[in-house]
Amino acid sequence: MKIKYYGHAAFKIVTNDGLQILIDPFISGNPQCQVPLEEISTDIILVTHGHQDHLGDTLEIAHKTGAQTIATAEIATFVEKQGFEAVAMNKGGTVVIGDVSITMTDAKHSSSIETAEGPEYAGEPGGFIIKLEDGKKIFHAGDTSLFGDMKTIIGDLYKPDISLLPIGDKFTMGPEEASIAAGWLQSRIIIPMYYNTFPEIEQDPEFFAKITEEENIGTKVVILNSEGEYIEE
Repeated sequence: MKIKYYGHAAFKIVTNDGLQILIDPFISGNPQCQVPLEEISTDIILVTHGHQDHLGDTLEIAHKTGAQTIATAEIATFVEKQGFEAVAMNKGGTVVIGDVSITMTDAKHSSSIETAEGPEYAGEPGGFIIKLEDGKKIFHAGDTSLFGDMKTIIGDLYKPDISLLPIGDKFTMGPEEASIAAGWLQSRIIIPMYYNTFPEIEQDPEFFAKITEEENIGTKVVILNSEGEYIEE
């Protein structure tokens, strides 16, 4: 299994069986991403919420690759209206693609899509638990504040092996809150995201790693620079 980071909240997961899952594909316009849009490939696109730095290049990538988009009903309907295949789901629900299951979790944020007519309601934001063919589980938190369900549902029920957590502050939780979330989740690996894309969310990921690992919760923080990869056999 490989996790590739494009900066901000954009990741690609490549499973051991070769399934490509692209999450929040903010590629063009992302100052952290050095990969040209035309080089992006995927089988599935997951969108946590409608903001442009997360919905990103979904339509362009769907057009180029034929990938189906999985998102809330509101975002899926928007994608379908543009002529592309989408699967609607909602929090607590699961979609199965081959031997991979995708469950939508809660997130505390907002969500809208910018259109020529103005902002369009995009349902509530969410996160995803992705259960791979070998049973490993990856949690992409989306944009979110710290909230109790990270412990009582996501941590206790889903038990993610790897968690991708925002640390940018201002629009999401900051490093201190994300460190608390790490303690609740008890994942083996935490990968920080959503930081240093813009001046408003400048953070030091090494500080997050330090305060998280000092808690001695058995979690390792893996900091991926843009275009960095985490590989686990």
